Amino acid sequence: MAQHPVGIFENFTDIGNPKNVGSTQYDESSQTYTIKGSGYNIWFNRDEFQFAYKKVSGDFILTANFEFIGDTAGTVGHRKIGWMIRESTDEGAASWNACRHIDGLVVLQWRPFRGMFMRDPEDEIFAPKKGGEIIQLERIGKKVTMRIAHPGEPLQTVGSEEISGGKDTVLAGIYICSHDSNTLAQARMWNVRIDKPVFHEYSSNPHVVAPRETDVLGCRLEILNVFDGTRKVIHESTGRFEAPNWMPDGKKLLFNENGSLYKISIEGGTPEKLNTGDVDHNNNDHGISFDGKMLAISSHRQGLPGGGSTVYILPLEGGSPKLITEKTPSYWHGWAPNGKEVAFVGMRDSKVYNLYKISVNGGAEIPLTSNTSGHVDGPEYSPDGKYIYYNANPTGTMQIWRMKPDGTGKEQITFDQYHNWFPHISPDGKWMVFISFPMDIDPNSHPSYKSVMLRLMPLNGIGGPRVIAYLFGGQGTINAPSWSPDSKRIAFVSNSGK
Repeated sequence: MAQHPVGIFENFTDIGNPKNVGSTQYDESSQTYTIKGSGYNIWFNRDEFQFAYKKVSGDFILTANFEFIGDTAGTVGHRKIGWMIRESTDEGAASWNACRHIDGLVVLQWRPFRGMFMRDPEDEIFAPKKGGEIIQLERIGKKVTMRIAHPGEPLQTVGSEEISGGKDTVLAGIYICSHDSNTLAQARMWNVRIDKPVFHEYSSNPHVVAPRETDVLGCRLEILNVFDGTRKVIHESTGRFEAPNWMPDGKKLLFNENGSLYKISIEGGTPEKLNTGDVDHNNNDHGISFDGKMLAISSHRQGLPGGGSTVYILPLEGGSPKLITEKTPSYWHGWAPNGKEVAFVGMRDSKVYNLYKISVNGGAEIPLTSNTSGHVDGPEYSPDGKYIYYNANPTGTMQIWRMKPDGTGKEQITFDQYHNWFPHISPDGKWMVFISFPMDIDPNSHPSYKSVMLRLMPLNGIGGPRVIAYLFGGQGTINAPSWSPDSKRIAFVSNSGK
């Protein structure tokens, strides 16, 4: 079969020779797919539909936004789109299908062996929820799981099915079936991601990555419009980079990789190393002062307590860093709007992390919390200087809190079952973005390589958090402030193996 690469997929083709020829197109500028297809059905012992796919082995997570487009008047209610795992392009191949129908029906269906009839309706898994723009299909080991969500919602599980037998290498991709041989259906797919996960243990120190295996997943640098949810990958690497900041000119991002800091255009291209002198063990806690002139970094000094992370400041254009925190470990997280103080998290005699602030001109560090258990992290000033936002877990789950800059008036901001970390406040002071980890992690840690969410919450109005991105990531995704100067976009890092 001739190969027709399209976007991240290796090929697209009609399965089962439908009456009307289908197609898949990719718009590189928006990273969006438009798929057209006919076909009598995806059912019984043979299928007809349009399929864009790539070969994938092992564990994987498929996630995308889907919508029907074009003339939908008079369509058959079971016109369907979604993700599919298929053992071959044979019309009767074994397959596992995450289906969303145009009438709102949501179902996980499967054909366990080639040539078998699709499982009877009693064996399918139907969701009580109707519709849903975001569809996820995951294979971990021998288990296939479907999830779905409307925009802003956490993903909700439709169901899972254990695979008996089956090939390790399969075809995974997006599809459309008109459920009517005489017509072509159309749909649009965006935020299309095929993630290859790896699962790591995590150390007792929430700031140190301690993988159980040697695997290090590749990284994608992504830009997200927080109001419409569209994402764009601008840079990828098989190595590890982390925590983008948005530069004041709005045209470049700053991130850390292998102990150094790099700038890159928001359109992509070759990263440019930033000069930080002999301070060259930089981690993912770095950020730019409100006036756009100074950069705070955290870098490790060998042989000192807790890994020796130390806060420095330097001109944003680069130069010789000035040491700010003599005691270690200290991890920068926030500039005061007046540029005279920085907030950081550090471990001192209590053997747990607490929050501090210190003048950039020297002097004693000032404790903002005095906990003897649990964990606090991510202190960040609001643009008006009235609050410091942070995350803490005195209730047993990590939640977002805020306090006055002198450490008084502590109040909880989020109240849910997730572990919420790293609040970042938009430059206009109206919005907060943070990362939400699943419920099954240690509430003191923010591990790498987890299925996480980025959520958006208004600060000066009604409404709770809503999901703006579903991704595989965690540590290094959004540890540092990453809003665009116009308060419309954020940058973040997601992870995936090849």
